Amino acid sequence: MALVPWEPREIKRLRDLFEDFFDFELMPESRRLSRKRLMEGEVWSPLVDIIDKKDHILVKAELPGIDKKDIKISIGENVLTIKGEKKEEKEVKKEDYYCCESAYGAYSRTIDLPIEVDKNKSKATFKNGILEISLPKKEETKPKEIEIIPE
Repeated sequence: MALVPWEPREIKRLRDLFEDFFDFELMPESRRLSRKRLMEGEVWSPLVDIIDKKDHILVKAELPGIDKKDIKISIGENVLTIKGEKKEEKEVKKEDYYCCESAYGAYSRTIDLPIEVDKNKSKATFKNGILEISLPKKEETKPKEIEIIPE
């Protein structure tokens, strides 16, 4: 499986605008090939947000066009993996397309968790193409507030 380097969306948009304006590409050949494979549907990875809440870690993953039954989630030692497959519609012929930017095929995203979580109490929901995974922090890793006692 090829790894696709992560970059913030704003930087990607800015680079795409720059490249379109000057009609050349800034990224090295290897990155261009990865982008080409992504556009051809060979490789893709869901975008995620990782949010540190007071008592849990919340992971939101964008999985548009994915059926809930095609998503597999696993939690290891401080690692969360989301994987599955987005199936391509077979009835449309390639010559009918003006443009095809949708990505299809197997996907996988492995995330190093910033803190230990209680994997037995973890929960996931999937609605409108957004997967939300709530990973409760282990008791010993939750921040503890200490009150200052007046003298």
